[in-house]
Amino acid sequence: MTDLVRCWGGNDPLMQHYHDHEWGVPVHDSRALWEKLMLDGFQAGLSWRTILKKREALRQAFCGFDPEKVAQFTDQDVERLLANAEIIRSPTKIRAVINNARAYLAMQANGEDFAQWIWNQVDGKPIQHQGPVPTHSPLSEKIAKALKKRGFSFVGPVIVYAWMEATGIINTHRPDCFRRHQVS
Repeated sequence: MTDLVRCWGGNDPLMQHYHDHEWGVPVHDSRALWEKLMLDGFQAGLSWRTILKKREALRQAFCGFDPEKVAQFTDQDVERLLANAEIIRSPTKIRAVINNARAYLAMQANGEDFAQWIWNQVDGKPIQHQGPVPTHSPLSEKIAKALKKRGFSFVGPVIVYAWMEATGIINTHRPDCFRRHQVS
């Protein structure tokens, strides 16, 4: 049996599974896109492996990343979350998720579908990146700025670029990676 060539994941089954089945697959569901953006915010300064290990606990803590429920969180909810050892207990990141749920709902109330909005930024098709992969790009800077204008927080260009990679908005799988053409 031939070994699969991957961009990353090494010999870690958790990372391999994420690379092989989720990372870079184009996501067109607004709520799923929002959840992944929130997870990328939690990842800032941490390893993605940490997020994958805590993802289910984060989903439970944030009501399945349902923006309507999360937008109703209060200071008492923040305190409850800060006491939850199963999740990333950063007050800044927790408050950003609550704020971003409200910003997401405000977009909806203004007639902007989150998925349609983000995919319009790339004319509805994943960008097929070639060459060395940067940590941010002019497009991620533009999107981060537009999100902040809509009230989002903790969505800088590096977080946005990682999110674009994770959700298939930009395909940064290496040319020799077996997933490159599958997610094109």
